[in-house]
Amino acid sequence: MLLNLHVKNLAVIDEIEVEFSEGLNVLTGETGAGKSIIIGSINIALGGKVSKDIIRSGAEFALIELTFLAETDEQIHELEDLGISLEDDMVVISRKVTKGRTINRVNGETVSVSMLRSIADILIDIHGQNEQQSLLHKHKHMEIVDRYVGDKMCGKDVRFGEMYREYKSLLTKKGEREISEEERLREESFIRYELEQIENAHLVKGEEAKLQERYRYLSNAGEIERGISEVYSLMGSSDDSMENVSQMLGRSSRILGKISEYDSNLKNLAEQISDIDELIMDFNRDLQAYASDIEDTGEEFNKVEQRLDLVRGIKAKYGATTELVENYAKNLQIKLEKYEAYEEYKAELERKIKLYKEKLSELAEQISNIRKVCSKELEKKITDALIDLNFLQVKFEIAIRELDDFGVHGKDDIEFMISTNPGEALKPIGSAASGGELSRIMLAVKAVLAEHDSISTLIFDEIDVGISGRTAQKVAEKMAFIGRSHQVICISHLAQIAAMADNHYLIEKNNIKNHTSTVIRKLSEEERVDELARILGGAKITEAVIESAREMEQLARTEKESFVRKLTA
Repeated sequence: MLLNLHVKNLAVIDEIEVEFSEGLNVLTGETGAGKSIIIGSINIALGGKVSKDIIRSGAEFALIELTFLAETDEQIHELEDLGISLEDDMVVISRKVTKGRTINRVNGETVSVSMLRSIADILIDIHGQNEQQSLLHKHKHMEIVDRYVGDKMCGKDVRFGEMYREYKSLLTKKGEREISEEERLREESFIRYELEQIENAHLVKGEEAKLQERYRYLSNAGEIERGISEVYSLMGSSDDSMENVSQMLGRSSRILGKISEYDSNLKNLAEQISDIDELIMDFNRDLQAYASDIEDTGEEFNKVEQRLDLVRGIKAKYGATTELVENYAKNLQIKLEKYEAYEEYKAELERKIKLYKEKLSELAEQISNIRKVCSKELEKKITDALIDLNFLQVKFEIAIRELDDFGVHGKDDIEFMISTNPGEALKPIGSAASGGELSRIMLAVKAVLAEHDSISTLIFDEIDVGISGRTAQKVAEKMAFIGRSHQVICISHLAQIAAMADNHYLIEKNNIKNHTSTVIRKLSEEERVDELARILGGAKITEAVIESAREMEQLARTEKESFVRKLTA
């Protein structure tokens, strides 16, 4: 049950808070007062689309919060299965809309829009102004029947759907594999060619990096040799007449050693330069050893260059890394094995398709039988509900025909057929019902389903469009009757429906100092009579109109008491 609605900075709403109650909650108000914004805000909070201009002018964000009470064990278990943590069986949904993004939370935890929609499917059923148009589409008829069937399906529909998707996958594979012998042989030859290329390359993990390092050395070997030679000539022995570093250090060491005899303070300097001289000699020996190891690298350079080109070529063609190339080769091998055993593969595929088809046929027949039995019950209940809604001589039938092939929901084609006048043949709803009739038919369907499933809150946005008189009274009675076992929230223009309300709310638009805002408040008993009079009387409300409104409310109260007696009898 929806306990509370809090809306802030949404369209023409500054801030409103509404406490809803059990039974039939009716919202009325002048045209343009913002009634649809109230229902729209609930839709937004439950994952509906958000338009860019929904935030009130001058505000930085819009906020909608809904507080629900999960009333049944089924609802609680379904919510827990979604990972929702409940406290006192409460679910608080909030959606904050900013100019850049939306933030969705359930009981304080951030969730996705798809999660909001899944929660909505458990807690509430919203009937928008145009939802009756969905009755024009047969897929909706299937959805209604299966919703009524519910647990009686025993999971057969879920198993069928899973098996059907696997069956379609097998058919897709079969279509992909239907190739000629010539094409198959050509494919096998090409696969073997690619596998041979990869196998002959003998790729080694990490090899390319080592090759790159060796290639860099070999391609600069000449420059390295010249540099070593030059450094050696500068540091070590040389035939040049110019004195080199080693010679200068040796002479400097001898000079300092001699003069340190005259000043002991020079001994440290003499020792230091002696150490440097030894270090230089060691360096020269290492440098000479390195130079002696340099060989002719021309042949190795060619080999490294060719190997590096091969490794890079294989990776460019089959994968950026050695692992990817290996995976590609594995997939090629699998593909080759399938081609080589093509006839066996094809026979196995045909065997699986045949097996799945047999199982699907058996399961589809079971599903169809369940639907046919339940459809007769649903047919009777919807017919009774239609009679309650002033379709006095209506004929309603749920036609179930067998399709030529499977669909994701079985092999049934389901269509609602109706005749609203005596002597008329049954026709599809889309061609036999007017707009106002579609609205009542959908109400009849909702009423039957509401008695059957666990959804505790139903919202109707102007279900009364296109009806009046006795039909309007019948719709009002049906809404009130649904309200005996469910919470119903309804926006209406009809006095008959408003009179039946257990809780009546008035939506008004205030204009104060060029500031327009929508407000909503619950009406007292006397205020309800005044609002009924406004709906009945229009621009001029006379005493007679007020008296009629009071009488209408009294008759509605008597009718609701009659409902209670019937339910408790």
